[in-house]
Order: sequence, then C-alpha cells, then structure tokens
Amino acid sequence: MTDWKIRRAPEINAEITVPGDKSISHRSIMLAAMANGTATITGFLPSEDCLSTMKAFQQLGVEIQRVDNTTVVVHGRRGKFLPPTGDIDCGNSGTTMRLMCGILSAQPFRSRLVGDASLSKRPMGRVIEPLTQMGARITAEGEKGRAPLVIEGGELKGIAYQSPVASAQVKSAILLAGLFARGSTSVTEPEQSRDHTERMLAWHVVRPRKNGLTVSVLGGQQLESRDFEVPGDISSAAFWLVAAAAMPGSHLIVKNVGLNPTRTGILAVLIRMGAHVNEIVDATEGEPRGSVEIRGVELKATTIAGREIPNVIDELPILAVAAALATGRTIIKDAKELRVKETDRIAAIAKNLRAFGVDVFETEDGMEIEGGGEYHGADVESFGDHRIAMACAVLGMFSEGQTTVRDTECVNTSYPGFYEQLQRFLKPGKSNE
Repeated sequence: MTDWKIRRAPEINAEITVPGDKSISHRSIMLAAMANGTATITGFLPSEDCLSTMKAFQQLGVEIQRVDNTTVVVHGRRGKFLPPTGDIDCGNSGTTMRLMCGILSAQPFRSRLVGDASLSKRPMGRVIEPLTQMGARITAEGEKGRAPLVIEGGELKGIAYQSPVASAQVKSAILLAGLFARGSTSVTEPEQSRDHTERMLAWHVVRPRKNGLTVSVLGGQQLESRDFEVPGDISSAAFWLVAAAAMPGSHLIVKNVGLNPTRTGILAVLIRMGAHVNEIVDATEGEPRGSVEIRGVELKATTIAGREIPNVIDELPILAVAAALATGRTIIKDAKELRVKETDRIAAIAKNLRAFGVDVFETEDGMEIEGGGEYHGADVESFGDHRIAMACAVLGMFSEGQTTVRDTECVNTSYPGFYEQLQRFLKPGKSNE
C-alpha cells in the first residue's frame, strides 16, 4: 500500500493542466466503438477506470490501438459486437458497468459483468429496472440487485422513463440502449444531471431531442465516426481550485479544462464562498473547454443543497474541505447519493475531517461543518476512495505538522499524477509546470 506524507504548503502561484476528463474519456471509447469507422481520441485519461472501459470493448471485438499514453485509435463496429470469451471486468468503474448494461442489453449474446469488492457493493437496480422495461434480461447475482450482472441480450423496445434520481449513468444507460430499440426512448429526470452523453451523441451525428428535463433518442440511428479531443477534468482540477481559493494571496490558472455547464457547479459554490474566479471559454464545439483563473481569499460558509447537488456530487468531498477552511457553518444536504459511492462518502468525510480537528455534524443526507479553525495534521484512511484521499491531501496542505493519507493506490482510478502535482505545490518555486 502507498501512503502520502503531506505538510503545510506555501502560497500557490502556478499555471497547470489536469488529466483528461474521466466521464468523457469513458464515453469517447464507447461511442467510437459503436460508430461506423475509425476515430482518433486525444487527451484520453489513462486511469484504471477508463482502461477498464477500453479493455471491455476489446473483449467485444473492438480494435483499439494506444498511440501514446493519452491518444487512442478506435475502430468502430457499427454497434455490432462479438461475444466476450470470459467475464468483462469493470474494475472499480460504475460508469463502465452501468453504461455497458445499456449497450449489452441489445447484443444477441450472453455477457457477464464483474467488478472489484467496492463496485460489487454499489446499487445496480437503478439501471436494471428501466432496461428490463425495455425488454432486457439482466440477472444480478449479488445481493440486493448488485454485481455480478448476467445479461442475455436481445431485442429492445423504446420506453418513456421517469427516473427517480438525477443520474447521468442511469440516463446514459437508457439512451444507449435506446439507440438499438424500436421506436423512441426518453428519460425524464427530477433535476439536470451531466449531459456528456447527449453532447457526444450529437458529436457523432445522432441528434437527441431535449425538452426541459426530458431527453429522447430514436432507435436505429447509426453513429458517425469522428475524431475527438477530451478536455481536462474539472473534477480533478477542483482539488487545486479549492486549495488556491482558500489560500489568501494564491493565484492559480488551470488551462484546457472542461467547462460544461452541467459540471461547473464547483465554480458557482466557490464564488458564493467569496473566491475570485474568472472563467474563460476557448471552444464550445462538442464539449466546452477553456481556462479557470482563481485568486485566494478568506472563504465564508455557504449552503450546498437542492438542485445544484447533482452537478457537484463528485466535488462534495473537496467542498467539505473548503467548508472546513471557511469562516462559519456550512450546510451540505440533499446529498444522500454520497452514501452509495465508492464508499459511504458522508461517513468517510466526517470521520477524516474530525481527525484533523474539524467540528462536523453528520446527517442522513449530508453534514454541517463549522469552519475556520486551526487544524493539525492527521493520520487518515482513504477508505479505498480516490476523492476522499485527494480531499484529505488538500486539507493536509493547510494543517500544522504532518498529515499521512493511507492506501492511496485508489487515486489511479481517476487522477494518475496527483501526488506529483501535490509535491510541486509543497515545494516553493517548483509549482509551475
């Protein structure tokens, strides 16, 4: 196991880039594999999660070449895949497993999706239920509708589905299945979730229809192969944005980062907390991208709740750290979804923040954090969760004495190179790339 040792950091004054967006990297492989020709994907995130998606499609007969670490060439199979010779291992990736369910439900063969111990505890009924309504035959071999999942693919019919949760993974699984189904398939969400799948379908010349919180696709459409550049991941940038925002005198620019409006909720929260944020959009075709400039100040408490939760769900661990560094009592609520992530993130965040000396009151769907204190270094566990590990590392940058974060290999699922960037920030004069 790999442990990190962290001490208080000096001011951050840097221009950096972050690795490719994880959500978009998954979808770039999937849609290119479903398309009708060859496509080159640049900026691909070579994390363990995204490599699970790549290997899954290679098992289905898709030829994929690694040109270099972040460039891949995918030879599409027009949505017609080969039966896998064994189980498809999704590793720790919920995106891989849930979206593959939608695609494999329409294939004329049997497949079995497995994952690691963490993924095998995560709920899959939320995709099994709508896909079953479409005619899919999916058997959950784990307890309470959990993996491993056995899929007997076949013909599907379109449905109009009212999703009880705002989930991009649920929506995407249904829409991808809908491309193979008879008629029209629609998904209506209670709140707007990430729209990467809809944007990438449009990039591949499939036009989803959107009406408020409802998105629909017509079955039988063929994706056109197109090259694609993956922008930097704003969820990865969020750790450094919070670090700079909470450190008066700091000045950070993150370049070539994704600025999709369904993902920039982190910026709205930091602005509300008093941070000086400047967002510059350089390109809008496909996925919006550009630069984020942030200047550090004394942050103040806020409330994070309601309809903004789906668009900051991955950033809530680091926003909890921002709350600890802000003056006043921050309330995070309506975030029960955190209970069923890679770990119970509410419990994990609360436990680790307390280890640093933060006053935290845990609730069923969030927490209340009394910020603005003087914190000491702590010895904390990652709980096998990449975002918990990185969030605690950032808090260590503000704490007296040494912080140790245990079992950090999990960070490779989303941000290989995080610790190296952290070390540059910890050493004065070496934070610029």
